[in-house]
Order: sequence, then C-alpha cells, then structure tokens
Amino acid sequence: MATASVPAGIPSVQKIEKKPVSFSNLLLGAGLNMFEVTTLGQPLEVVKTHMAASRGDNIVTAFKKTWGRGGVFGFYQGLIPWAWIEASTKGAVLLFVSSEAEYYARSFGAGNFTAGITGGVIGGVAQAYATMGFCTCMKTVEITRHKQAASGVKPPSTFAVFADIYRREGIAGINKGVNAVAIRQMTNWGSRFGLARLAEQGIRDVTGKKEGEKLSAIEKIVASALGGGLSAWNQPIEVIRVEMQSKKEDPNRPKNLTVAKAAKYIYSNNGIKGLYRGVTPRVGLGVWQTVCMVGLGDMAKEAVAKLTGEVPTGKH
Repeated sequence: MATASVPAGIPSVQKIEKKPVSFSNLLLGAGLNMFEVTTLGQPLEVVKTHMAASRGDNIVTAFKKTWGRGGVFGFYQGLIPWAWIEASTKGAVLLFVSSEAEYYARSFGAGNFTAGITGGVIGGVAQAYATMGFCTCMKTVEITRHKQAASGVKPPSTFAVFADIYRREGIAGINKGVNAVAIRQMTNWGSRFGLARLAEQGIRDVTGKKEGEKLSAIEKIVASALGGGLSAWNQPIEVIRVEMQSKKEDPNRPKNLTVAKAAKYIYSNNGIKGLYRGVTPRVGLGVWQTVCMVGLGDMAKEAVAKLTGEVPTGKH
C-alpha cells in the first residue's frame, strides 16, 4: 500500500502550541523572587532608590545614610509587606500574560526571538499595572519619607501612610509613577531577553558549541547576568519613576509630575548624570536577580521535577 509523503522541498507545518503554565511553576517563581528580595535584593533596591531620589549622594554616602536610618534594618525598609507582595505576585502575572502574548505572536507568524521579546514586553507592562505600580510606589514612599524619629515623634506605620495616601489621592495616589514603571518593565524584559540571547551566542562562538546545544549552568548564569546588567541602560526611566513616587520634601518640584515633567525637572537640576544616579546598585541588583532566577532556578526546577514529575517552564 502506498503511503502519502511530503514532497521534497516543501517544509512541514509546525504546530504552534501554547506553553503550559503549572501551579508548581508559579510557586517556584514566587519562592525564588521572595528569596532574592529578602537577601540582597531589597538592600540594593534601597540604595538604588536613595541615590535616585537624593542625586547629590554617591554610593558611599547612600550606604552611610541608610545605615543611619536604622542600622541593618535601614536596608530593608519597604520589604514588609510591599516588596513581599510584589515578589510573590509579579512572577505569576508575567508568566500568564507573556505566555499568552508569545503564543499569539507566534500564531501570527513571528519567530521565536521576536515572539519571546513580544511576550516579555507585554508581560512586563501587565506586571506594572496589575501589581508592581502600588508596590513600587509604597516601597519608594517608605525609603524616602521623613520618619520624624529624630524629633521624638512616633512615625505612622506603613499601613497608615498607605491609607492616608489613598484617602487623599485615591487609586491614582497609590499608583503614582505606574506609567514609568510600565516603561521600565517593558524595556527591562525586552532588552534582558535580547541581550541575554546575544551573550549566549557569543559564548557559543567562543566555546565552539552549536545552536541548540545546551549551555552549562555557569555559562547560562554568565549570559543572563550580562543581559541583566546591561539592561540598566534604561536607568533614566528608573530615576524618573523614583522622583514621581518620592516623598522627599522639595518645594521646587513641580506638582502632578508626569514622565516628561519629571525628566525635565531632573535634567534641569542634575544634568545627564542625574538621570543615571543609582545605576551601580541597579546593575548589582540585575546580576543578583539573575543568579537567583537562573542559577538557583535551574536547581529548583530539577528538584520540582523529581517531586511532581513535571518540569516548570516559562519566565520568572
């Protein structure tokens, strides 16, 4: 009996499948994010935010002033509950949305590289508006607000500050700077993905590995760390975000800041260098996040696979 065959020269149509999103994957992403932020993540975030808000301070001064606000606990301002809320939720949002966006991009004919960037960009924007807007706002408020402790007055709790902002300014108040967060996240994920892929290709060229051949754990960490570190090129939007959310007293700062107004204000006061304040701890933060999410992530995935029989897939 004759069997049908695909004529030579005609490529077979590859079926596009949506990446599965498993419960174990969501737990893994949340757990790794919680570990990252509770270890070095929040201290680097605090120093970065301090430098972006107080642009006359260098990194040494930022460390000294942060220590002066409460010793080692000064480096963990905003961790509970805001950084924990952000860490435990943003991975799930990114995973669901980026998976859907990547699937539809591929269904419209985009290649893996383009579809991956598309998924990262759209997922990053969803993160900002779903959970990261009010979390980053409240973290910045905690780091930059005047604590009144020196004058003997007991400062209001973080929840009291949250309630006060909500009462006076509503949803817009607790999501101040969310547009800047969205721009940061979409450029973060787009550039991290692209730069990490370029770094991986460079490692393959140096080591002689072919396309599709697995990189070692160290090689993956190096590639992703380069991608994470180099993605700090968008630091100006991070400084703008901090300025929009900052509670630092400045009578010269314009009211009702937009992204454009904040950029103009920072540039007029601090020049181009002001827009890159805090870039050093931001690079360190990007590298640490990569080590946690790629290095520890791969080990955690293997452990989860042994326990559940399924390998978690997708972005963190």
